[in-house]
Amino acid sequence: MPMIIAANANAQGSHVGEWRHPDAWDRPASNIENAIRLARIAEEGKLDLLFLADGNGVRNMDKPDLFAATSPSDRPGVFEPVTLLSALAMVTKHVGLVATTTTTYDEPWHVARRFASLDHISGGRAGWNLVTTSNPGDALNFSHDAHVERSDRYERAFEFAEIVKGLWDSWADDAFPQDKASGRFLDPSKVRALKHEGKNFKVAGPLNAPRPPQGHPVVFSAGQSETGKELSARHADCVFAIEGTIERARVLYKDLKDRLEKYGRSRDSLKILSGVTIIVGETAAEAQRISDELDDLVPPAVGLDYLSKMTGTKMSDYPLDGPFPDLSGEHVGPTGIGKAIVAKALEQKMTVRQAYRSILPQMAGNLFKGSAKEVADQMEQWFRQEACDGFMVAAPVVPTGMERFIRLVVPELQRRGLFRTEYEGRTLRDNLGLARPANRFFPQTAKAAE
Repeated sequence: MPMIIAANANAQGSHVGEWRHPDAWDRPASNIENAIRLARIAEEGKLDLLFLADGNGVRNMDKPDLFAATSPSDRPGVFEPVTLLSALAMVTKHVGLVATTTTTYDEPWHVARRFASLDHISGGRAGWNLVTTSNPGDALNFSHDAHVERSDRYERAFEFAEIVKGLWDSWADDAFPQDKASGRFLDPSKVRALKHEGKNFKVAGPLNAPRPPQGHPVVFSAGQSETGKELSARHADCVFAIEGTIERARVLYKDLKDRLEKYGRSRDSLKILSGVTIIVGETAAEAQRISDELDDLVPPAVGLDYLSKMTGTKMSDYPLDGPFPDLSGEHVGPTGIGKAIVAKALEQKMTVRQAYRSILPQMAGNLFKGSAKEVADQMEQWFRQEACDGFMVAAPVVPTGMERFIRLVVPELQRRGLFRTEYEGRTLRDNLGLARPANRFFPQTAKAAE
């Protein structure tokens, strides 16, 4: 199976200061032309999929200076992701289209219907990134006075995912003959109402959409807590993993794969993608120059605020050029990112300033920087040593960073036999090497994806 490569599809960039770079797109907020170009760049490079992170709130409104200079990670001016990906489906043929939707502040019916629709519109290229939502402020937009407790969010997520998959199985693959001669639009014997009644939801079904071309759109997740890993083992097809070293990544890889057996799943049924920022140049010196330019564009106030949110600690209480505090014994951050930041900063004896300059721009994942050969060497090492099955790539600056990655690194990976030269199939599951799931209600009528 070749290496999987996913592309971060945020047209405003992944680096906190990226949008200010002279080579970055002008006026990137909700710009459909930029999104179309980025999608075509990814498909020309034979990448597996485009990924859109998302949230449901605008942050830092209580901090005027930060609000004015908000980083793209706060997403104050972005498209609703499934709407955008439906548009991109019309200008692409092969690349997968993956969007984030929360299980905490949405309903299973809505999610099942949106992603079934995207799968039909795209011809089987849809993916759902299941999140429980880490930003407490999002709760205020959904008739809540406070964020739902973590344990409750995950309990809801398990039930939510089960319902969504059940709704996708509402109809047999051949339930809609649409025969004009006989006047038979559908076969009534090939539909099942879900009739789910659980602690958090009551959903009758069936879904008002035919079964998706992939059976189920590909399910992604990213939680690295014990509960998050269990949710991935039970319901996910792919996991976005964030570990700062290859040693920790290999431990996480084995841990996730080992959990699959109890759910009757094979080790190949879950793909693990490591988050990585890639800064590549014609030479290592050029890559370093680009990196320095980007880091210089992050104002200290923005960097400190972002670092505070990710670690769950008010970092402005510590000297900017003093040693990064030992927070390893405390609760850090709303996700595994916070723990990864603390671990890496302590291991490398960073100052607070060095932490936000060196870690936050790559979202606490890995930073592969250098010439095409140097970057490909690192990617090959992680892939061959079972630290991951592939990568979620952010390549500053948008679009030139992704263009450089595809022009310089992809051919080197292809030369080594690590990455495809043509797409293997028509659906996202085909290209990821994932089987099409059987219909729980109509296993005897399941068909192979066309």
